[in-house]
Amino acid sequence: MRRPLFDFKHPFFEPLWRRIAVVAVSLGWGGFEFLNGAPLWGVIFVGFGAVAAYQFFAAPS
Repeated sequence: MRRPLFDFKHPFFEPLWRRIAVVAVSLGWGGFEFLNGAPLWGVIFVGFGAVAAYQFFAAPS
C-alpha cells in the first residue's frame, strides 16, 4: 500500500487549532499569491488548503 505524501492523520494535527491554522495559512497565502500576480502559486496553495480542509473536517475517519 502506498503511503500518502502528507499524513493528515499524524498526531501533530490532533489539536483543533493546528488544523484550523494549517487551512487558514494555506488559503491566506494562496490569496496573497493571487494578489501579487502569481496565479500558479495561488492555485497550488489554495488547492492544498482545500484538500487540507476536506481531510481535516469533512473526510470520514
